[in-house]
Amino acid sequence: MRTALVTGAGRGIGRGIALGLAQAGYAVGLVGRTRAHLDSVAEEIGRDVCVAAADLVDATAVLDAVARVEEELGGIGLLVNNAGVIERAEVPFVEDDVEDSWRVIEANVRGPLLVTHAVLPGMLARGDGRVLNMNSGAGHRAMTAYTGYAMSKGALARFTTQLHTQYRDQGIRVLDLAPGHVETAMTTSMAMHDGRTEWTPVEAVAELVRAFGDGELDALSGRFVRAGTDTVESLLAALPQILATDARTLRLSAYGDEDPVA
Repeated sequence: MRTALVTGAGRGIGRGIALGLAQAGYAVGLVGRTRAHLDSVAEEIGRDVCVAAADLVDATAVLDAVARVEEELGGIGLLVNNAGVIERAEVPFVEDDVEDSWRVIEANVRGPLLVTHAVLPGMLARGDGRVLNMNSGAGHRAMTAYTGYAMSKGALARFTTQLHTQYRDQGIRVLDLAPGHVETAMTTSMAMHDGRTEWTPVEAVAELVRAFGDGELDALSGRFVRAGTDTVESLLAALPQILATDARTLRLSAYGDEDPVA
């Protein structure tokens, strides 16, 4: 049976991904901070599901949670690093609370680092595994607010390229997925989305996760995709061009062939 661990699975996008994977036949481990939310999703799934509540910035708690999921599911084939937060205020950096920005960076970077570090040894031992990092356009596009969030997603994008470079020859595939604009408690609390009427269906996010977990997008390992604009079909159609131009990956643009930092 295909297996997956989804962080932040109790609400929002994480819940939608977990439900989508379960419907596709995955056994799913639900990990997050609030046990009641996870239990509710587990009840919706009904079978082939396990719950492990943990604060994802606590190294010991993460190790315990991952061990529980691995034991109950018999291994983790797909890791979805979905859990994340955003600043409480939509303001430029000088007007922001640096401690709040650091809270965001810690949750969005330390969390995936700890969970991946705990899951990866099992994947490497089997010679196969997939890690999906929930990213954002903020990771590569400058913003007028949410400095900590943008920094965290840029760091997560670099983490994706690091994992791909270090472990691709050992059977590990890694993908950055931006979910688009999914209507959740987090996005609707953001002033930048006031008045928005068009939202990305969470099912579109779950379908890209499912396709990656099933190996359909392995050739895009180390790269960036976005739900709501990319589909499995459009990505496969564009794959030759993406690979030929080495597109959809984090890099410093050169000013020409003679650029010494190229």
